[in-house]
Amino acid sequence: MKNIEKLLEIMATLRHPVNGCPWDLQQDFASIAPYTVEEAYEVADAIARDDLSALKDELGDLLFQVVFHARMAEERAAFDFEGVAAAIVDKMWRRHPHVFGDEQQRRAGMDEASWERIKDGERQAGAADTSVSALDGVARALPALKRAEKLGKRAARCGFDWPDSSGVRAKVDEEMAELQQAETDGSAARVSEEFGDLLFTLVNLARHLGVDAEQSLQSANRKFERRFQHMEKQLAASGTQMAELDPLSLEAHWQRAKEDIDQLA
Repeated sequence: MKNIEKLLEIMATLRHPVNGCPWDLQQDFASIAPYTVEEAYEVADAIARDDLSALKDELGDLLFQVVFHARMAEERAAFDFEGVAAAIVDKMWRRHPHVFGDEQQRRAGMDEASWERIKDGERQAGAADTSVSALDGVARALPALKRAEKLGKRAARCGFDWPDSSGVRAKVDEEMAELQQAETDGSAARVSEEFGDLLFTLVNLARHLGVDAEQSLQSANRKFERRFQHMEKQLAASGTQMAELDPLSLEAHWQRAKEDIDQLA
């Protein structure tokens, strides 16, 4: 805990109104939030690369973001770092009765339904009025695919869902037809709207298939990168510029790259 205390002292010094760092003093919650999100992504990237040395550094950067937000809140007399730690301690105890509860709760074990019931109870207890929505608390800053998945799950717990994946597939076909119609009509705003509806429905299809849409797309991104970069190398080795090729030639090179990369996998 000694280094935590040092970190808190460093943050307090950086935010000192007289002797602090001018840049740090200019910041507020809104200006720091993008850095917090960026650091979280860098943590995820280090994990994806299985780089534990980088992970240690990135976790430190992410911790600093927590300390920064807590310090700004303390300056407003709202809460401090100790309050943040106390809140998460209380939440972990509350959400893990199968670990920290009485003997009967521990014997019952963990199940997803009880976990969600506890979280639903927390949301309702923290609501300012009785008009609590099942969708409350799904963070707006989440990546769009992940937020769509969470919104779909919340709605499904209320019974607003397709009984199986066949219904979602039919909805995908419907949304595709509506997108095509929007293209025909020539309305850029409607094309954007219908494309969003299609993406949202595809995320719901992923949920019914037991697929994490965000991770699936990340995997597809990495696969595309590997294949495209391999194609670039092959073209460079033959002295060919990609921009010089016609669509049929590009497709032929792309298919060869796919075969090469798939054989290496």
